[in-house]
Parts: sequence; C-alpha cells; structure tokens
Amino acid sequence: MNSPTNLFTPIHLGDYTLPNRIIMAPMTRLRAIESIPNSLMATYYTQRVSAGLIVTECTMVSPLSLGYMNCPGIYTDEQVAGWRLVTDAVHEKGGRIFLQLWHSGRVSHPSLLDGQLPVAPSAIAGVGQLHTPVGKVSLETPRALETHEIPEIVAQFRLGAENAKAAGFDGVELHGAFGYLIDQFLQDGSNQRTDEYGGSIEKRSRFMLEVVEAVVSVWGANRVGIKLSPSNTFYGMHDSNSKETFTYAINALNSFGLAYLHLMEPNEVDLKTRDVMNPITPYYRQIYQGTLITNGDYDRLKGDRILASGDADLVSFGKLFLANPDLPKRFQLNAQLNTPDPKTFYAPDAKGYTDYPFLELQNT
Repeated sequence: MNSPTNLFTPIHLGDYTLPNRIIMAPMTRLRAIESIPNSLMATYYTQRVSAGLIVTECTMVSPLSLGYMNCPGIYTDEQVAGWRLVTDAVHEKGGRIFLQLWHSGRVSHPSLLDGQLPVAPSAIAGVGQLHTPVGKVSLETPRALETHEIPEIVAQFRLGAENAKAAGFDGVELHGAFGYLIDQFLQDGSNQRTDEYGGSIEKRSRFMLEVVEAVVSVWGANRVGIKLSPSNTFYGMHDSNSKETFTYAINALNSFGLAYLHLMEPNEVDLKTRDVMNPITPYYRQIYQGTLITNGDYDRLKGDRILASGDADLVSFGKLFLANPDLPKRFQLNAQLNTPDPKTFYAPDAKGYTDYPFLELQNT
C-alpha cells in the first residue's frame, strides 16, 4: 500500500522534477536598490535552495508598473544582469527558481512614477496607503488605460518573459493576485470598462488570457505559472460575483496546460473585511485540471494534510521561509522554527533578510 503524499514526496512540475513539494512563495522584500537586483539578494535566495521551487518577489515589467520603492525590475539590461547573479548562485547550489512578473496598476503613486498617474482598467482608486519618496500617502485615482494601450502592456509582459529567460530563470509566474493589474482587470469592482476588456466575465478575463498567451509564447506553457487570489480584499478589491468570475477565469486557464496555478487562501484581514469564500482551494481544485499550489498560513502538519487529501499538489510558504532558510530540513526533523520579525520585512539591508540562523548554527 502506498504511503500518503506529503511535503517530501517528489513531484514533476512542468519540465522539472522537484525533490519536495515545499515551495518558497513570492514575497516582497524591497532590497533592490534603484530596482536593480544585487549580491545581497543572491545570498538570500541561495540560502533557500532546499525549496522544491523558489518563486521570486514581484518584479516590474516596466517603469510604470512600480508600486513600491526598491522593487526589482526586469526591463533593463542592468536588471537582467542583476538577476543573473541570483540565478547563477541558485543553480550552482542545485536549486530551481521562477521569476514573478508583475504590474502594480493602480497600486502606485505619481511620486513613484516621475509624476505620472498610475494606470488601471478604470479610473477607480484602490483603498490603502503606500510608502513613497514623499512619505506615506493614500492611493490616488488612476488613469484609465486607453484601449490601444493595453496591447502595449501585454508586450511589456512578453519582454519581461524574454528578459527572464536571458537572466537564466527556470520559468516565470504571472502575478494575477492581490489587487494588482491583472486582478484589477478581472474583478468588476475595479473594472467598469465598456470596451472589449470590460463588462462581461469573458471580456474582463481577456487581459489576463492575452498576457498568459504572450508569456507562454516565450517560455512554453510548462514553464509558466500564475497566481490568483479569489477571496483577497487587498487595496479594496471586490467583485459582484467572485465565485463565478474566478470559476470562468480558472476554467479558461485549463486550455493552456500551464506548469501550475498558485491559489492564495484568504487571510484574517480578508475574512474580517468581507464575507468571502473560505477555503478556496478545495472548490477550485474541482475546476482546475492541472497542478495546483496552495498558500494560506500552512505549517508542516496542515501542509501534509492538504496534500494527503488531494486538494493540492504543492504548498507554498511565505513568512516561514523568510525566517527559516532551511525550512524543509526543519520540517523533516520537526525542529523548532525561527520567528519572523515584521519590523525587518522591508528594511534596506541584511538585517532580517540574510541573517536568520540555520539549524546547524543554532545547535553548535
């Protein structure tokens, strides 16, 4: 009799065989000074190569996609060279790493964009604040994209995918979650367009599907993933029928044969903000026909449990991987975990970034 699938069961993911099902989730860390990846970032990711797969922090596909200071980009030669430092270091240690391609859309501010307004499907402001060069500010009303501008942004994602290949990545993940541009097009609370990119669910899904098609044309479907967050309320996101919207979108993704779909469960803030579907993974498992990664405050036991149930194929870990560079080893030994320090999540240096201790150093 076969033992149940757990976090340490190898798995085929696209073109790769992963030694475990423990994924390092993409996490914004803001250490890319002037948006150029650097050797400190290479150290950070290399420390975590025992993950089955590393997915990088969100990475800008254009200057107008900047949402946070010191986020990395993938649209200049300098940024590609900076990321090459990271991929070379990860591969030298035997790791696998995907780049997360991102456009912030309305989650930005003119002070981050050389005075330009952020762009979005519709001129509807998000809810929230950002740290900017002029201090902490509330989100402003963005400029609605003209129809002819949308293919230009699709092309920026395609160029980002090409540059990710030049930088030595093993694949890419599209950031379609957390209230950023792809998510803004999908949900009718942020998309009230009347052209071919708005109105019906089919039209609101068009931007996402065009971006997927463009990136797949560069990488092939089996090296492309996408992250979605159907119950997320970040930055005021909402939809009049979220279940129907994401059912359509996820069903449409089935036709591509992607490497994976990465689903984010709602967090405590989402559950307090609005009555949202919880959990989401078991429901969308019935709809998505490919490999499914789930994320949502999992620990080792919860991770093993959902894998054994068959509701997900892999589990991604955020804060636990942030604080525990050797997380798979700690899980395997059922060892004590380091505690994440929120005060240093977005600090500018190594503190709270590359200085979390490894297990063997704690035991010497």
